[in-house]
Amino acid sequence: MGTFHQNRADAKGIVKQGCVHSTTAIIIPARYGSSRLEGKPLIVVEGKPVIQWVYEKAQQTKSADVIIVATDDERIFNAVKAFDGNVEMTSVNHKCGSDRIKEVVMRHPEISYIVNLQGDEPLIKPESIDEVAKNVKEDKNADISTLIRKITPEEADNPNLVKCVIDNSGYAMYFSRSKIPFERNEGKAEFYGHLGIYGYKREALIKMTELPQSSYEMSESLEQLRALQNGMKIKTSVVNFIPVGIDTAEDLEKFKRIVSKTV
Repeated sequence: MGTFHQNRADAKGIVKQGCVHSTTAIIIPARYGSSRLEGKPLIVVEGKPVIQWVYEKAQQTKSADVIIVATDDERIFNAVKAFDGNVEMTSVNHKCGSDRIKEVVMRHPEISYIVNLQGDEPLIKPESIDEVAKNVKEDKNADISTLIRKITPEEADNPNLVKCVIDNSGYAMYFSRSKIPFERNEGKAEFYGHLGIYGYKREALIKMTELPQSSYEMSESLEQLRALQNGMKIKTSVVNFIPVGIDTAEDLEKFKRIVSKTV
């Protein structure tokens, strides 16, 4: 671990000589347990575990100085090591991915900017990851950054798809599982769905994870509402792709069909 403090990461997340300050880290939280699809980071698709598919998307970015998988499971740790990835063990007591990421960040004072890349998004576009990093690094008003996409009013009715409303400068005003905005007058507003990737300034990540859960967060089960309710600014960018997250066996089959056509 000591070499990390002296070096800069190459595209594989392996260290090499270079700058040691203001490091941008892509951190991928990964746990084995899942109520709907247990062990999904280790499910092999076209010869590679899902976590490797995600890691390789991070390798294709231009913004990452280091890539780290943060896990509490030795099986995932060993799988990442097997494909020459960078991985750190974390506590089994974390309740969410941001807490797991914070543990890693606190070990590395040189990390100034963090992208929280979900370990179940193997088809996310590298340029979209870079957009998240760019916003949190270059926007002095942004504590956090994330992605949204335009959706139809019919999609907005789905409570499993988190919606976001934004102001005229692209900062998030609210996130909800409900359809927002409410259409008293139809056709007057655009709807945006949220994509679960975040960029953080170091201080913002630490602050958010140390704040108590907020009332809106507990009501909607959306962690980002803790940040908004405490006055933190979340900058959004609109992207035009539909994510293929792997939460269920059906999602996994869809992913398999997609990659079988491209490999």
